[in-house]
Amino acid sequence: MPPSVELVRGDLLDQRVDAIVNAWNRNIIPWWLLIPQGVSGAIKKRGGYEPFRELARHGPIPLGGAVLTGPGKLPFRGIIHVAGIDMLWRSSEGSIRSCVTNASRIAEREAFGSIAIPLIGAGTGGGNEDAVQAIIESELAVTSFRGHVVVVRYAPPS
Repeated sequence: MPPSVELVRGDLLDQRVDAIVNAWNRNIIPWWLLIPQGVSGAIKKRGGYEPFRELARHGPIPLGGAVLTGPGKLPFRGIIHVAGIDMLWRSSEGSIRSCVTNASRIAEREAFGSIAIPLIGAGTGGGNEDAVQAIIESELAVTSFRGHVVVVRYAPPS
């Protein structure tokens, strides 16, 4: 049985879940050299730098890989950082699918009851939002994670 999936428009950081997924990069360029934007920028602004300091200690992440860190000042049990974009800052169907699979494995291993996932690779990675959402939904259907998944399409506050 696949996880229950809910689609919402809003802010990833406002979801009431155990953990959020941060669409990150391969973790090769030091985090402090990158201009904060998207989900990562919001995490740095509201959650502080500690998750990124912890992430840096993990070293490079393979494309599609995932790493768990603490939540910093955010109200979650953890942040799952996924490497959804390649060295040219582009996402692909394969990288998105691998990110969803690996994030789901971490969520299952950590016994998270719920996670929130942004549209991995649709921002900086250049992916079409509808296509990315369809890829995420189809990959979630075959994962072993049985919790609740909130797929978040970013929408600014009204």
